[in-house]
Amino acid sequence: MKRFLILTALALTLASCTDQQMAKDFGGTATVNLPVGEKLVNVTWKGEADIWYLTRKMTEKDSAETYTFRQEKGTMFDLSGDGQVIIKETK
Repeated sequence: MKRFLILTALALTLASCTDQQMAKDFGGTATVNLPVGEKLVNVTWKGEADIWYLTRKMTEKDSAETYTFRQEKGTMFDLSGDGQVIIKETK
């Protein structure tokens, strides 16, 4: 019974996480598709789970690109894995 309660609590916790939070906390990949015509300027984590990105309008000279931001855990005792966020632009 105790094991069931622990597994249920873990499942509920993971189900309530966003893709970005899962990638940051447990490793894996999250993908953000920017709105058409938006160019990525900067990206950062705010708080525990929120990813914020700054965009601007694409000019005629801009081309659509894909950016991969990787998080490498700094300690060898952190078993949660490295995470990455992929941000895709569309022209």
